Amino acid sequence: MRIHPRLPPTLLAATLAIACAQGDPTTDTSDLTTTFDTVGGIIRVNNSGTPPAWQLTPVVSIGPRSVQEEETPREFGGVTAVALGPGGSVFVADAVNREIRVFGLDGAHIRTFGRAGEGPGEFGSIYSIAWVGDRLLAYDPSLGRIGEFSAAGEWLGQRRTAGSVSGSPAFMRFFPVGPDEAFRLALGGRVLWVGLDSRGDTGDTVPWLGAGRDLPGMVETIICEWDGGSGFYPHTAGAKSVQHPAAGGVMYSAWGWFYRVAVTRGEGDTLRVIERTLPAEPITDEDWAAGSAEYDEARERWPDASCNPRGYSRPERNSFINEVFVSPDGRLWVDVIRNAGNRWEFFDSEGRLLGGVPAVPYKERTVPVFRGDYLATIRRDDLDLDHIDVWRLERVGR
Repeated sequence: MRIHPRLPPTLLAATLAIACAQGDPTTDTSDLTTTFDTVGGIIRVNNSGTPPAWQLTPVVSIGPRSVQEEETPREFGGVTAVALGPGGSVFVADAVNREIRVFGLDGAHIRTFGRAGEGPGEFGSIYSIAWVGDRLLAYDPSLGRIGEFSAAGEWLGQRRTAGSVSGSPAFMRFFPVGPDEAFRLALGGRVLWVGLDSRGDTGDTVPWLGAGRDLPGMVETIICEWDGGSGFYPHTAGAKSVQHPAAGGVMYSAWGWFYRVAVTRGEGDTLRVIERTLPAEPITDEDWAAGSAEYDEARERWPDASCNPRGYSRPERNSFINEVFVSPDGRLWVDVIRNAGNRWEFFDSEGRLLGGVPAVPYKERTVPVFRGDYLATIRRDDLDLDHIDVWRLERVGR
């Protein structure tokens, strides 16, 4: 996450910062222009100018009010995932306590289900949760299964997956792409996303483009070796490859060095290219230093380590894209890197830019989730306490 080096302890502080950035609702200066061209059979969509003004209005923040508040449903051990359920319910996966807690949009605790174990309704781990139809899926890689639950927390059964899979929950997760459709990562001979719905596997698979050459999210990486160990140190300010599956066997992918998102099907059959014209910005000294901090610390700890390359090559400018998401209503969301603070810009399924909002803070190794006009994020405050923030997307001035 590239918004603040230390996140604010309360939702109020984040709200004030966002309100200041969004400005006066009466000064909507949209001059957005969208053009469509077809080149070599591929539709190219270019968006330039300032889009209509939108805002993320805080709905509720769920979390402890102080470090002394303990043994309450709002005090989490460690949140890996959140899902927005039917009737305005918020489902929170606490990976440390290995249970799922349910809250209303007023912040009131409704119920808790699950516990540590290997039986029905129990968890060895909780990496991700997502709704498909009327079922909540919970991905438990340590037990090699996906648990199925009703909205009331009743155990409905399980689906087997490959066990003992490790990795960041932000990547080893469900990718909801419709009201009754999501994808999950499947590792084997190839990197694939496998389609799921409320009945089981859909039979749809979407390949990760470039599998076998590197892994999703890789940037410039230094590899160090020393007696008894080795380490990999990617620079967090470098451009990276990002991808997200979508309904209909479609993949949205981008190389962050350019503000350009390709929409492909199958092994790379390009359907359209969505582009955005923005001015380039230099990498700030603060971001560059933060991005290489882990490597610098490793060199101090193991001064005799053999590292290849010996250092990073600082690019002449910053990347444009930090991440892409596809919400269940079919919108493409792009996390845009800006020195004044990242922005989230969102597009319709044809590639038209609809609007943008200042990005809100979310915890490393988590992702924002969407349902209708609502989205939820997981935020870690200065005291290392987790909070769930729910927002409503609204057009400014309406």
